Amino acid sequence: MYILIYSYNYYPEPIGIAPLMTELAEGLVKQGHQVRVITGMPNYPERQIYEGYQGKWYLTEEKNGVTIQRSYLRIKSKPNLLDRLLLELSFVFTSLPQALRGKKPDVILLTVPPLLVSLPAAFLGWLYNCPVVLNVQDILPEAAIRIGLIKNKSMIRVLTFLEKFAYRNSHTISVISEGFRENLVNKGVPNKKIVCIPNWVNINFIQPLKNEHNSWKSEHQLDGKFVVLYSGNIALTQGLETVIETAVRCRDIKDIVFVIAGESKALERLQKYCLSCGADNVLLLPLQPREKLPEMLAASNVGLIVQKRNVISFNMPSKIPLLLASGRPIIGSVPKNGTAAQAIQLSGGGIVVDPESPDALADAVQKLYKNPTLGTHLGKKGREYAVENYSFEQALESYEELFSAVTSEQEQGSTAPVVTPLSSKKSLVEN
Repeated sequence: MYILIYSYNYYPEPIGIAPLMTELAEGLVKQGHQVRVITGMPNYPERQIYEGYQGKWYLTEEKNGVTIQRSYLRIKSKPNLLDRLLLELSFVFTSLPQALRGKKPDVILLTVPPLLVSLPAAFLGWLYNCPVVLNVQDILPEAAIRIGLIKNKSMIRVLTFLEKFAYRNSHTISVISEGFRENLVNKGVPNKKIVCIPNWVNINFIQPLKNEHNSWKSEHQLDGKFVVLYSGNIALTQGLETVIETAVRCRDIKDIVFVIAGESKALERLQKYCLSCGADNVLLLPLQPREKLPEMLAASNVGLIVQKRNVISFNMPSKIPLLLASGRPIIGSVPKNGTAAQAIQLSGGGIVVDPESPDALADAVQKLYKNPTLGTHLGKKGREYAVENYSFEQALESYEELFSAVTSEQEQGSTAPVVTPLSSKKSLVEN
């Protein structure tokens, strides 16, 4: 099968959807498929084109059998709403010529956000008469509206139209949680058009390693400390000020240290907040190289998932499978009726507390500090759940079956929404 993946983010970007799409593309190649990826010049999360890719309009690479076709992006390091719109538009217009330079695909996998990319993907689906599978990683524009990023009513109307366009013009929609399915069904998307395939983790790469005698821990002078870790994207949906305020409440216990690893610009803001709060038990680090990830997770005693109270069914942190696979207990400072809380509770690998509540988060941290047996129990349950539900092999097989089903349906001339009786695997969350 010839598969075209349209993904704004891809290798070598270290976090978010990029590592997932890279693993999926390379996994499909290993299964004997031909894969071509349309993406932009790498820039995330620093919003700066990486060295070696600057000043280029187009670039074609090959990595592990995947053809990667990159195109120019208009990037601003501190984007306002207009800059974000121009960024998406630049990718729409520059990526289309790249997409047309290649063999006709049997199926197109499109990841959103960004929403505007649904326009060239729909055109390519029509041009090549092939199905477009829409992979929804965040539900826009709802996420941007809820966190206050978009307030202009005209812009909201345009983006809402684009959202409906993307759902209507895709053959199938793959979502990463059942909360997403419910959100889309409430917006009028037929349930039979939706399949749930959760994001995955490489359970062979991320394993429960020993906490002590850990070189990463020693390197950062954390030996003998109870490490509470947040690592990954620092966005408006999180509100990591809650973590810093929690650290202040735990200052009396000298063994507890909070570690936040993220992009440098966000760390500068958090550093100022730490100084204003007197949080001297917080260690701020840049994003760590991917090869250091297993050791960093093993160095922690607790992994944090943090969201603001209005983040309910439009965001699902990809770090949840990662933390579960590491065998470390999770504390989720997240809305109790949201998708993240559901995932943590279903796994049995963590504790959920009220979002934006430093007191509740501090109580949970101290509970695990004082009761290491509980932490070990939660970590073990989480690892078991990750192995059973979030393995890459399960997700890869699910995507293969999905692609096979939609291409067969297309060949038979069916115009009905996909209703794919995928085999009942634990990687699929069923109704």
